[in-house]
Amino acid sequence: MPPGPAPVPALELDRYLGTWNQLAAVPQPFNLECARDTRAEYTLDPQGNIGVYNQCTTWSGGRNEIRGTAKVNDPATRAQLHVSFPGVPGQDGLDGPTNYIVTALAPDYSWALVTDPSRLSGFVLSRQAALDAPTWDVVRGAIETAGQSPCMYLTSPTTGGLSDIRPLCLR
Repeated sequence: MPPGPAPVPALELDRYLGTWNQLAAVPQPFNLECARDTRAEYTLDPQGNIGVYNQCTTWSGGRNEIRGTAKVNDPATRAQLHVSFPGVPGQDGLDGPTNYIVTALAPDYSWALVTDPSRLSGFVLSRQAALDAPTWDVVRGAIETAGQSPCMYLTSPTTGGLSDIRPLCLR
C-alpha cells in the first residue's frame, strides 16, 4: 500500500479554528442525511484539544448535528489529528490513530482539503459558501496531489453557493 497523503508542512491551529463550510465531500454513511449547509465549527477546549461541532440541514428540513473532539497526533506539523465522536463505533475514544489529515490549505486559510491515511474520506472546506472557478481548479489539483480523484467528491449544496450535487470532476 502506498504511503498516506502528506500533511501540510505546518498548520497554525489558532488560524484553523472557526467555522468551515463543506463544499464537497467523498460520500460517507454519516453524511447521507445532509441535504445542504453542512458546516464544521472548531474551537479550542480547556484541555488544549479541538472541540468539533458538525451540523447540516437534512432532507426533511431538520437539523443533524454531532459533537466531538480532535486531538493532534503529529506535533511536528499539527496537521494530522484523531477526531472522535462519543457513541460512534471506532471513533469513540479520544486517543486513536490519525483519521483527519489537512493535505492542502490556502495561504490565507480560506479553504482546506482534508482526507485520511487510506484516502477513503475527503472534505473540501471553505470559510465562504462558494469558491470561484480558479480556486476550484486549485482544489481539484490538490485532490489529485493527495492521491485521490476529484470524481470521488460530490459537491455539497450551500446557501449562497452551489445548489446541486454532482461529481467534482464535472464542475
